[in-house]
Amino acid sequence: MSQSPQRVHFIAVGGSIMHSLAISLKQAGHQVSGSDDHFFEPSKSNLENNGLLPEVEGWNPDIITNEIDLVILGMHAKAHNPELQKAQELGLKVFSYPEYIYERCKDKQRIVIAGSHGKTTITAMVMHVLKVIDRDFDYMVGAQLKGFENMVKLSDAPTIIIEGDEYTTSATDRTPKFLNYHHHIGVISGIAWDHFNVYPTLDDYVKQFELLADATPKAGSLIYCEEDNLASMIITEKDRADVTILPYKAHDHVVRGGKTYLRIPEGEIPVEVFGYHNMQNLSGAQAILKRIGVTDDQFYQAIVSFKGAAKRMEIVGENSDSIIYSDFAHAPSKLMATTLAIKDQFPNRYLVACLELHTFSSLNKDFIDQYENTFNHSDQAIIYINPEAASIKGLEKLNKEELRSAFKRDDILFFDNKDQLEDHLTDITWKNKNLILMSSGNFGGLNIKKIKESILG
Repeated sequence: MSQSPQRVHFIAVGGSIMHSLAISLKQAGHQVSGSDDHFFEPSKSNLENNGLLPEVEGWNPDIITNEIDLVILGMHAKAHNPELQKAQELGLKVFSYPEYIYERCKDKQRIVIAGSHGKTTITAMVMHVLKVIDRDFDYMVGAQLKGFENMVKLSDAPTIIIEGDEYTTSATDRTPKFLNYHHHIGVISGIAWDHFNVYPTLDDYVKQFELLADATPKAGSLIYCEEDNLASMIITEKDRADVTILPYKAHDHVVRGGKTYLRIPEGEIPVEVFGYHNMQNLSGAQAILKRIGVTDDQFYQAIVSFKGAAKRMEIVGENSDSIIYSDFAHAPSKLMATTLAIKDQFPNRYLVACLELHTFSSLNKDFIDQYENTFNHSDQAIIYINPEAASIKGLEKLNKEELRSAFKRDDILFFDNKDQLEDHLTDITWKNKNLILMSSGNFGGLNIKKIKESILG
């Protein structure tokens, strides 16, 4: 596809990748416009700061004209979206953003990192190391990373690092996004059933990763976590001709005095990330980088300064008695891995863990039993549900008894009012206690600043 200046319109520009791609294209000299029916932070501010925030929310088919070179369709837009229908009537080129990324990167080496959990962190680790060693590369990642201005970069670099999402591509393409990138190196970090609304059974869900593995070309590579049963089953139970298979497992490490150290031939080196799942992620990143010519020495020298991606066990604040973490954890496997990691890192500190059930899967009575025993590593387990979130998704709100039964934990504290949750958290005596706030939402607008001041003083 030509990279000469084009007029590009984004339908559902407010998405995390969509708005980042829009900003990237504008910065590259393209004429960019966009629309959406609602904007959330940080997309809203990012678009506004780059002169791309529409004056009004909503869809306006009148702005779709023959002067537009191509339309990029976001996942949030429905098949009957009036702007999409107008673009189709005019015969305009319409791409989902994964299709567009592929069109722009056909001539690059494409590394696609997939998995139910860990894919963002592995992608971030790879990007961090490549940046430190001054290797030129493009990327697309689903979280904001320190040292990277945007979440998308498209240039003349020979390689692109892509976080591959298994969710459906768009209203006109129900295949998982990661199939549209046509990887040379594919990675599966682990598989745990998610996205109940589009994959109603575990078999349906696992099948998407099997399709990803099957799409690996001859002379391509498949990297997977051998400690994950489902990933191992997919990779090892089928022979894929002329594909290099590279398993990895958690890096050898030791936790001492609230700090994690990697054990390497030369001794021990400290790292900022912690938890068994992050030791797996670290080995996954190392396997990818080794495949593209990064030495172990280069890797270890760079990884010690990696502090993680936004909302992936991100430290909100800390003092000598307490640490407040924010994490994207919402699926069962993520909840268990995150709480276990903090408890293992600080075994003598009381852990208050607060989980917002926000996604369609987590709010669904037919899926909630998947959380059984996943909240057992916290000393105090709190669940928050925003009643509006359940209503918008057309779901009946779960009650305290249903949650306690599903999680198999009778002492779960339940809140559906964010002010009451705030009062509870600010009333706790926080000496020698840590707090983890886990959600893909925002706890209904919880005043994090007030909670932070109350805990840390």
